[in-house]
Amino acid sequence: MSNHTVSVLDGGMGRELEKRGAPFRQPEWSALAMIEAPDIVRDVHCAFIQSGSQVITTNSYALVPFHIGEERFKREAQLLAHRAGEVARQAVALEGNTARVAGSLPPLFGSYRADLYQADRVAEIATPLIEGLKDNVDFWLCETQSLIAEPVAVKALLDKLDSEHKPLWVSFTLEDSEPTDVPRLRSGELVEDAINAMLALNVSAILFNCCQPEVIQEALTIAKRCLDTAGAQQVQLGAYANAFPPQPKDATANDGLDELRADLTPPAYLLWAEKWQQQGASLIGGCCGIGPEHIAALHQHFA
Repeated sequence: MSNHTVSVLDGGMGRELEKRGAPFRQPEWSALAMIEAPDIVRDVHCAFIQSGSQVITTNSYALVPFHIGEERFKREAQLLAHRAGEVARQAVALEGNTARVAGSLPPLFGSYRADLYQADRVAEIATPLIEGLKDNVDFWLCETQSLIAEPVAVKALLDKLDSEHKPLWVSFTLEDSEPTDVPRLRSGELVEDAINAMLALNVSAILFNCCQPEVIQEALTIAKRCLDTAGAQQVQLGAYANAFPPQPKDATANDGLDELRADLTPPAYLLWAEKWQQQGASLIGGCCGIGPEHIAALHQHFA
């Protein structure tokens, strides 16, 4: 087994909001709680910290036009992003904890849909999120990325807008609905190409998330090989899978409440996490459907 230490991340926000009675509907998804019930968002952050999360992620994932609409986005995106950062900070303070806050920069045009990417709108959508979050986050997490071009464009924007030049983590989502010859992003691009593109950007960590645990292991193996070849052992690797069944190519994450797999209990999820650690992952948490009880199992094991 690898002997490097694991930092435990948090789990999925949406299901936990729903469990606690937060307002929750389409198309706003987890953004609705940011608008109407930020205290419940803070409570979810607290639950993950109590379970052992050393990193919590701002609830800014759905603060994009795809979810909140173009008009509300223009009016309120920066304010809501600022609120997302504030409640994450409040949770850390309430728990008297040293957990770090990751500023979630989501896929700007809808999850899993590389085909919806619009290069000419990246600055327009990412800028209010960055401006709203930057005072309250320790680093940036560009997550659930389906194609290489989007994090490359976001990194160029961060270089301009974040005067502190906080570290950047980039997390890709992988094709998991049909077998591929080698691990690929949902765009069809090779994991190897994605890793090498991120190394050129000097990111601090490369992760895989919001796909099934089964497809992550091989992607980590390739990622580790790329880091070793490049002599980039300072770049951390990580994983946080979801508990969904395989998602077809025309799926859109958060299009409806997906059924969750019954087999991904906390002990079963921990078995995957152990494999990821053996492949070189030192940042491990959960995505959609992975709750505080899963995080507690990771914390108890890796602590």
